[in-house]
Amino acid sequence: MKLKIFTIAAFFLLFLSPLILSQTQSVEDLLKQGDELIDKFDDQGALESFQKAEKLAPDNWEVNWRLSRVYVNLANQMPAKTDEQQNAQLAVYQKALGFANKAVKEGPDKSVTYLRRAIANGKIALFKGVFSVAKVVNAAKDDLEKAIKLGNGGDFIQALCYYVLGRTHAKVSEKWKPARSILGLGWGDIDVAIQDYNTAIKLYPDFRMFYLDLGKAYIREDEYQKAREVLNKVATCTKRESDDDLRTAEAKKLLQEIKDED
Repeated sequence: MKLKIFTIAAFFLLFLSPLILSQTQSVEDLLKQGDELIDKFDDQGALESFQKAEKLAPDNWEVNWRLSRVYVNLANQMPAKTDEQQNAQLAVYQKALGFANKAVKEGPDKSVTYLRRAIANGKIALFKGVFSVAKVVNAAKDDLEKAIKLGNGGDFIQALCYYVLGRTHAKVSEKWKPARSILGLGWGDIDVAIQDYNTAIKLYPDFRMFYLDLGKAYIREDEYQKAREVLNKVATCTKRESDDDLRTAEAKKLLQEIKDED
């Protein structure tokens, strides 16, 4: 009996262990490849790499948050002029949410999983209208605060958490507070948004959209000198996203519009 157990164990070590190790390494290689493709703005190529990784490790939180991210990226690029196109875009955002939900379940102690779910929910809320889906907006806020409380993932992940939370406050605060308070969105505050944007920049000072949205927030508050200072920094940041050139152009336009404001 002992000889039989020894033989089975030896078989596992000799044959199955290398197979498992090979699969683990393959997943890591595919994730690295997908990340590199995203850095090159090749979201479709990244999706294919992540889908291959999913086949090897369908319940891996590292795989699933990346799938959520790339589906959001792809949905952002989809046309949305007709009802059919809009429905197709919404379906992709919902797919992103599904993978984010899986990532949270598999990695409940990881900030990035809650961040990706908040982003997916935020896209759905913007699509449907923020004030018509208050529960979705509140869920996104809760996830972002959870991610910040966990405090892991590195400076860039934490910076994104503060930035997205700031955008959420900024968007919600556009509506008259008494009206949105009835919906359970009375917490939205432009001053908190500005604070969160600044925290994001402090954590990761080389991201164009951080400065652009902070500049917009300062314009809302008639703080034009501060707006000019941060909007001028947009063009100095490294291009990290496919639409960063559009952000630079928008910053230049805003600077022109407020050039004579005190």
